[in-house]
Amino acid sequence: MVQGNKMGCRFCNSPLDNIFIELGNAPPTNSFRTEEQLNEPEIAYPLRVFVCDKCFLVQVDEHRAHNEIFGDDYVYFSSVSQPWLEHCKKYADFIIPHLNLNNKSQVIEIASNDGYLLQYFKEKEIPVLGIEPSSSTAKIAIKNGIPTIEKFFGITLAEELVKLGTKADLLIGNNVLAHVPNVNDFVKGLEKILGNKGVLTMEFPHLKNIVEQNQFDTIYQEHYSYFSFSVVKKIFNSHKLKLFDVEEIPTHGGSLRIYAKHENDNTHGISERVNLLEKKEIDSGMMNLDYYNGFTPRVDKVKYDLLKFLIEQKENGKTVVGYGAAAKGNTLLNYCGIRKDLISYVADLTPFKQGKYLPESHIPVVGEEKLRETKPDNILILPWNFKDSIKKRLEYTKEWGARLIVPIPKLEII
Repeated sequence: MVQGNKMGCRFCNSPLDNIFIELGNAPPTNSFRTEEQLNEPEIAYPLRVFVCDKCFLVQVDEHRAHNEIFGDDYVYFSSVSQPWLEHCKKYADFIIPHLNLNNKSQVIEIASNDGYLLQYFKEKEIPVLGIEPSSSTAKIAIKNGIPTIEKFFGITLAEELVKLGTKADLLIGNNVLAHVPNVNDFVKGLEKILGNKGVLTMEFPHLKNIVEQNQFDTIYQEHYSYFSFSVVKKIFNSHKLKLFDVEEIPTHGGSLRIYAKHENDNTHGISERVNLLEKKEIDSGMMNLDYYNGFTPRVDKVKYDLLKFLIEQKENGKTVVGYGAAAKGNTLLNYCGIRKDLISYVADLTPFKQGKYLPESHIPVVGEEKLRETKPDNILILPWNFKDSIKKRLEYTKEWGARLIVPIPKLEII
């Protein structure tokens, strides 16, 4: 484990001396460029990840302000992904009867994006409230009838809402925990706004899968922290929230869905899954620094294998394009040093990304119709976590014999 740096741990404030991995310098992964910006300077920040040797929270240096990353030009819209919408509808269909939610309940989602999830509660006439700092996505939610507060969430906003009589019977946070620079302030806010008998559910990528499945492309500046179940349990406990259940779910390469309540709430018993998962993490060595060694060599192998493949295709006169201008794809491309001489373009369904260029690599983003026009020999799937649904969607590319390539956890033709 390399020795490292100045900042204190986001949770326990211990000195951070252990570098988990360094991925070079990179711009924020969602800072897409316009054609006019291609000749302008582009700021890149060190992408260095630490593991705390006291609490084992894995975290990046913070180089860019939170409000700069999730600003007016934020380009990630959750509703674009059909598999994600299906996942969210399934969750809503389960949780509504499970918690007996009705038109007198209050559902609050933090990082509600464009209303992708709350729409399924609104359909059932259950009162909803979204909290979303990015105006580009919040405006769409509001346009679609989802009440949305355009602010960052923390203890200050939670106290403001409680003063107005707003508390959550169901409090939701999907893929937001990693985006929080001040995790203690954030969790304090969760405890404050959760109703006395309320339930909190959160989903986030499981650190165990990131490490063991070489998912280094999940690492970027927008993700400040990376969580094991044991660490999240410790953080929530310190702010009087008790985890009473957990599910391992397949989204984003393997995520956790946690269920939390106030520590003095006896409504829900502790599921056996809590102890089983904590034991599994401990048995695998996640509470030991040795567990985090060896990640860099495995990441480098992914890099070398992908570069070797791309260069071979180039030398053999075969074309390669990308599919899905996902944030994780930018980490992969930039760490590998891949430019448009090896991947000529990336096709994406998001209108807000089309016509722009990926940060640093400056590979152009186009609409999916470009695939039919150019008939590439190979299509590199950058959001590999959706590879099954993308494979179905791109079934038509077999007409001209295109191959679908997945880079992680290892190079694979599917």
